[in-house]
Amino acid sequence: MTSSIPTLLVGKRLAVCDVEGNGQNPPEIIECGLLTVDDEITTDNLRAWLIRPQQPITAIVTTKVHGITNDDVADCPAWPEVAPRIGGLLTDRILVAHSATVEQRVLSAHLPQWRPPMVLDTLRLARQVWPGLDSYSLTSLSEYAALDTSAITEQEHHRVRFDTWCAWQLLCVLIDHGRYDWAGLVTAAALPDFLPAEEPEGGLW
Repeated sequence: MTSSIPTLLVGKRLAVCDVEGNGQNPPEIIECGLLTVDDEITTDNLRAWLIRPQQPITAIVTTKVHGITNDDVADCPAWPEVAPRIGGLLTDRILVAHSATVEQRVLSAHLPQWRPPMVLDTLRLARQVWPGLDSYSLTSLSEYAALDTSAITEQEHHRVRFDTWCAWQLLCVLIDHGRYDWAGLVTAAALPDFLPAEEPEGGLW
């Protein structure tokens, strides 16, 4: 399936991402989904990795969140084996995620040399475009926006292929509904650390 790119995003290099963790503190990534956005988007642009953590996956996150078990990742590569590939795909790309503070924090801990040029959060954007909703979870917003997820065969929330594709579709819908220019989108969606500094008010300096 091909997904068109909003005119506002043409020429922007994006990486839409979702990660799932092992429930430990600090968390280790056990699944990572990444959709690179360039001139045309298909599900072929969507990549996913299952990753074997050093510490076991806790029973509570298996049962209550993503359903991934220790047996599922027992024969998967460890983080150092996939880090160069994931880091390379993220380099010099604007990170997009739902509740993006989590993705930025966890990815930064796993990729200490990586710093995205910008981080856009579809959760922050949804609160601007659709104020007053009962829930801003990705699941709730996907249903509210009637997102087309038919391209993804694994129709499971909190699995990275599905959630990454939902975050991309949600971004496109929010841009359409919000009618932003690029500066407006950044103001509405960027994490605070990535907002441009405000110009000082007039006066003698």
